[in-house]
Amino acid sequence: MSVDYSRLRSTPARRLASALHDDGFELRRQKGSHRHYGHSDGRRVTLSFHHSSDTFPLGTLKSIVEIQARWTEADLLRLGLI
Repeated sequence: MSVDYSRLRSTPARRLASALHDDGFELRRQKGSHRHYGHSDGRRVTLSFHHSSDTFPLGTLKSIVEIQARWTEADLLRLGLI
């Protein structure tokens, strides 16, 4: 089942960072606007934003959700993102 990104497009960076924390990711390091999160199972996510209200382009959002965090639609529902 594919993820409906139309609902995620308006998700601010602070909400995405909060969802990462809720899913067990920890902020490992930060350099400038790049925040690097890590999970105990080895997954790593990098969020780059200047303001907590920033949103991400579709391609970046897909990379964060599908490739880096490896979230499914069920995970997105559980975390309250959709």
